[in-house]
Amino acid sequence: MSEKLDGVIVATALPYAEDASAPAGLRPDLDKYAEHCRWVIENGCRGVGPNGSLGEYSSLTDDERRAVARTAIEAVGADGIVVVGVHGVGAHQARSWAEKAAEDGAHGVLCLPPTMYRANRGEVVHHFTEVAKAGLPVMVYNNPLDTKVDLTPDLLAEIAQIENVVAVKEFSGDVRRILEIREKAPELTVVAGADDLTLEALLMGATGWFAGFPNVFPAESVRLFNLALAGELDEARALYEPLVASFRWDSRVEFVQAIKWAMDYVGRYGGPCRPPRGPLVPEHVAQLEQDMKRAVESLA
Repeated sequence: MSEKLDGVIVATALPYAEDASAPAGLRPDLDKYAEHCRWVIENGCRGVGPNGSLGEYSSLTDDERRAVARTAIEAVGADGIVVVGVHGVGAHQARSWAEKAAEDGAHGVLCLPPTMYRANRGEVVHHFTEVAKAGLPVMVYNNPLDTKVDLTPDLLAEIAQIENVVAVKEFSGDVRRILEIREKAPELTVVAGADDLTLEALLMGATGWFAGFPNVFPAESVRLFNLALAGELDEARALYEPLVASFRWDSRVEFVQAIKWAMDYVGRYGGPCRPPRGPLVPEHVAQLEQDMKRAVESLA
């Protein structure tokens, strides 16, 4: 299989429109979402990732979740790739989402270990084996902070043997993992999962970035990615350092609200979130505004 799921893929935020008849009074604004998907591709990103954590997949109805994925696939067309989030509590649910993604024309899927359950090694391997049966390239997602399941380099070596598993989104926050994964599972594409560790991960051999802040700064993020891959370290650092304070929000509990707020700040549309996410508290807004001001000034 030639698709490696590398490059800059944006974990797209989902805009809502007010609608009293919709859950929590907000319905996914699919027209705005399609425009956003096209915008990040036009700004040089390789692909989009609908229905990730940043896309609030767990706050959507099943019908909404599928409609969001289809909207991204249609909007991107032949100009990029779409890697659909298929996270589920059990292997049967995640596999079902992966099969729908395959039917709808996705290029790959992103999948966490079982959510809401601390799965053991055998259960994790079974989960990804089932998802891979849908036939699409699979990017497994290591986020031990949220799932309490750690896809260690040793475990990834086993998971990498599953047919169709091609990549890992690494969000442990431990940059030492990158080289160890490359040693133990050399066939896997290593994808930077935390925006505030992107440059470090790319310098250690990651070749993908599944990214949050490119919702805000797509062209500049692609430039950072290309500089890092080309080994242009001085230029990459000069671009990265003033952005990192804003990028750190990608690793915080409030990352969805923060990235949507940042989109509003730069004149895009971020808008509100569905529960359980409420608005940012005033001290977070003050800090985020300071971080974004520094980022925007540096890019100007």
